[in-house]
Amino acid sequence: MSLRGRTIERTATLPDGREVVVRIGVLGDSYVAKRELDTVSVELVEADGEHLAAVNTILEPTQESEALALAREITSGLEAGSLEPTAGAIEPLADTLPK
Repeated sequence: MSLRGRTIERTATLPDGREVVVRIGVLGDSYVAKRELDTVSVELVEADGEHLAAVNTILEPTQESEALALAREITSGLEAGSLEPTAGAIEPLADTLPK
Protein backbone atom coordinates (compact mmCIF):
# COMPACT_ATOMS: atom_id res chain seq x y z
CA MET A 1 0.00 0.00 0.00
CA SER A 2 1.08 3.59 -0.51
CA LEU A 3 -0.22 7.07 0.21
CA ARG A 4 -2.15 6.79 -3.05
CA GLY A 5 -4.48 4.29 -1.40
CA ARG A 6 -4.13 5.30 2.24
CA THR A 7 -4.40 8.66 3.95
CA ILE A 8 -2.64 9.21 7.27
CA GLU A 9 -4.95 11.03 9.72
CA ARG A 10 -4.26 12.32 13.22
CA THR A 11 -6.46 14.59 15.34
CA ALA A 12 -4.94 17.44 17.33
CA THR A 13 -6.67 19.39 20.08
CA LEU A 14 -5.50 22.99 19.89
CA PRO A 15 -4.82 24.99 23.05
CA ASP A 16 -8.12 26.86 22.46
CA GLY A 17 -10.03 23.55 22.49
CA ARG A 18 -10.70 23.23 18.75
CA GLU A 19 -10.00 19.91 17.08
CA VAL A 20 -8.04 19.82 13.84
CA VAL A 21 -7.51 16.76 11.66
CA VAL A 22 -4.07 16.44 10.08
CA ARG A 23 -4.33 14.50 6.80
CA ILE A 24 -1.37 13.39 4.70
CA GLY A 25 -1.83 11.62 1.40
CA VAL A 26 -2.14 11.89 -2.36
CA LEU A 27 -5.12 14.07 -3.17
CA GLY A 28 -7.43 12.90 -5.91
CA ASP A 29 -7.80 14.62 -9.26
CA SER A 30 -10.78 13.79 -11.44
CA TYR A 31 -8.67 14.31 -14.58
CA VAL A 32 -5.70 12.11 -13.66
CA ALA A 33 -5.61 8.46 -12.58
CA LYS A 34 -4.54 8.16 -8.94
CA ARG A 35 -1.72 5.76 -9.86
CA GLU A 36 -0.16 8.55 -11.93
CA LEU A 37 -0.21 11.13 -9.13
CA ASP A 38 2.96 11.67 -7.09
CA THR A 39 2.25 14.78 -5.03
CA VAL A 40 1.82 14.10 -1.31
CA SER A 41 -0.05 16.86 0.52
CA VAL A 42 -0.76 17.86 4.10
CA GLU A 43 -4.22 19.22 4.89
CA LEU A 44 -5.49 20.72 8.12
CA VAL A 45 -9.25 20.47 8.52
CA GLU A 46 -11.39 21.55 11.48
CA ALA A 47 -13.85 19.04 12.93
CA ASP A 48 -16.72 20.90 11.21
CA GLY A 49 -15.04 20.32 7.82
CA GLU A 50 -13.58 23.81 7.34
CA HIS A 51 -10.24 23.64 5.53
CA LEU A 52 -7.56 25.61 7.35
CA ALA A 53 -4.48 24.82 5.30
CA ALA A 54 -3.04 22.65 2.55
CA VAL A 55 0.58 22.34 1.42
CA ASN A 56 2.53 19.93 -0.75
CA THR A 57 5.36 17.92 0.78
CA ILE A 58 8.65 16.52 -0.45
CA LEU A 59 7.46 13.01 0.43
CA GLU A 60 6.96 10.30 -2.18
CA PRO A 61 3.74 8.23 -2.16
CA THR A 62 5.70 5.19 -0.90
CA GLN A 63 7.00 6.99 2.21
CA GLU A 64 4.22 6.00 4.60
CA SER A 65 6.38 5.80 7.73
CA GLU A 66 7.80 9.27 7.02
CA ALA A 67 4.26 10.58 6.48
CA LEU A 68 3.22 9.11 9.83
CA ALA A 69 6.20 10.77 11.53
CA LEU A 70 5.31 14.09 9.86
CA ALA A 71 1.69 13.78 11.02
CA ARG A 72 2.89 13.14 14.58
CA GLU A 73 5.27 16.12 14.44
CA ILE A 74 2.57 18.47 13.17
CA THR A 75 0.00 17.16 15.66
CA SER A 76 2.42 17.62 18.56
CA GLY A 77 3.24 21.17 17.48
CA LEU A 78 -0.42 22.10 17.08
CA GLU A 79 -1.32 20.69 20.49
CA ALA A 80 1.63 22.42 22.18
CA GLY A 81 0.77 25.72 20.53
CA SER A 82 4.18 25.99 18.89
CA LEU A 83 2.54 25.63 15.44
CA GLU A 84 -0.39 27.65 14.20
CA PRO A 85 -2.95 25.82 12.03
CA THR A 86 -1.86 27.68 8.91
CA ALA A 87 -0.09 26.76 5.68
CA GLY A 88 2.79 29.10 6.51
CA ALA A 89 3.40 27.38 9.83
CA ILE A 90 3.37 23.79 8.55
CA GLU A 91 5.12 24.37 5.22
CA PRO A 92 8.68 24.28 6.67
CA LEU A 93 7.92 20.85 8.17
CA ALA A 94 6.43 19.60 4.90
CA ASP A 95 9.60 20.66 3.08
CA THR A 96 11.91 18.48 5.21
CA LEU A 97 12.02 14.80 6.04
CA PRO A 98 10.71 14.09 9.56
CA LYS A 99 13.27 13.44 12.27
